[in-house]
Amino acid sequence: MSTQHQIPSYLTPTETGPWSVYLEQIDRVTPYLGHLSRWVETLKRPKRILIVDVPIERDDGSIAHFEGYRVQHNTSRGPGKGGVRFHQDVTLSEVMALSAWMTIKNSAVNVPYGGAKGGIRVDPKTLSRGELMRMTRRYTSEIGIIIGPDKDIPAPDVNTNEQTMAWMMDTYSMNEGRTATGVVTGKPISLGGSLGRREATGRGVFVVGSEAAAKRGLSIAGAKIAVQGFGNVGGIAARLFADAGAKIVAVQDHGGTIFHSNGLDVAKLLDHVAAKGSVAGFEGIEAVLPNDEFWSVNCDIMIPAALEQQITMKNADQIRAKIILEGANGPTTPEADDILRDKGILVVPDVIANAGGVTVSYFEWVQDFSSYFWSEDEINLRLTRIMKEAFNSVWQVTEDKNVSLRTAAFIIGCSRVLQAREVRGLYP
Repeated sequence: MSTQHQIPSYLTPTETGPWSVYLEQIDRVTPYLGHLSRWVETLKRPKRILIVDVPIERDDGSIAHFEGYRVQHNTSRGPGKGGVRFHQDVTLSEVMALSAWMTIKNSAVNVPYGGAKGGIRVDPKTLSRGELMRMTRRYTSEIGIIIGPDKDIPAPDVNTNEQTMAWMMDTYSMNEGRTATGVVTGKPISLGGSLGRREATGRGVFVVGSEAAAKRGLSIAGAKIAVQGFGNVGGIAARLFADAGAKIVAVQDHGGTIFHSNGLDVAKLLDHVAAKGSVAGFEGIEAVLPNDEFWSVNCDIMIPAALEQQITMKNADQIRAKIILEGANGPTTPEADDILRDKGILVVPDVIANAGGVTVSYFEWVQDFSSYFWSEDEINLRLTRIMKEAFNSVWQVTEDKNVSLRTAAFIIGCSRVLQAREVRGLYP
């Protein structure tokens, strides 16, 4: 997608990818920012980009090199915060956009962070455990000059997990000569991780989804739900919705699309995916659908919880859901947003819907600093309160200004960031 913006020299003007989606979202919110629009160009330029070479010795003695990135989009409200993903299609444009969405997300739920993101361009399934560890440690050493508990705090993302964070924390700590538990979140409990963190993003999707359904007069009990992506976000959200009486009628992941009109057995499906790596081969289904047909499944709620740019002009008109909960970051393009709104479909944007993860990451960070840890019930209660308050604030702006939930979330998020920028001023 080409844009009218001044594109930085390190991106190809005609192939700006997810970054151009983010820029268009900023354009849409700018008319609502009032005098703060004077500072809006701040949001269109990442504060800092680090591109690193990540060389490792393979198990067979050969040397392999991988591209690594860490982007700090904005730190006006606090240290950078955002995940690290390992994926063969990672690009600079993608990491830039993800870091920018983290800026808006952290601000929209009012946690004291800026936005950051990182990634390595690699298919982790092609690496042994030892190779994966060496790659993670080398990457951490390379970006160590810009991360830290009060600078930029990574977390898990696509194809990374608690073990990845443990390796990152240990590497940073060894380089610093001290144990720095607060340098990452999403760690194992034994290393200062937080109870409830693993389930937090999916739980946040469930909490916000329940609030949105109530606004639309839709009962969760008996509601039909389709989920794209059945990992830590989609799988947990599906389990919580199923526990509340919903029917998970369709699930899609890299292994295919499965369907059952009366609802899939989510507990068994989670066990199957944990053992087999995808939904492929799961028994007790009504049909295996072509992947394109996932979008036209008859459902009340659809949860895209995989990668960005999944709902586009090509498939938005097929969607029959009443509500879309964006479990993934950036799954809907601006053109698709317009189509969905014309169809009367309520889109709950990623910057609110999937903010549960960073909210409990904030709790983890606070607990690490104080060396005092909370119970899981306390964490879930705090998470639920913050998510509900954030959603209802966004809903109020939607009603007051007659805008989409995405624009409303961006109005709140951008305003807080730019207010901080205005008060701090420019240095020097």
